[in-house]
Amino acid sequence: MREKLNHLYVNSQERTLLLHSLVELKNQLIQQGRYTDCVDELIFKVANAPTRKLKIEYV
Repeated sequence: MREKLNHLYVNSQERTLLLHSLVELKNQLIQQGRYTDCVDELIFKVANAPTRKLKIEYV
């Protein structure tokens, strides 16, 4: 069975906030002595995600 993909569209401010939040979470996990592999993968995906311009029409 094919895996379902989810797309998240964020603007530059939301993307920056998301990256800062993930880095803070990673720092907390390091202080607790826990693994950060999953958070590292998310940081990598968000930082290297392609950008796409969307046209939004308000009705």
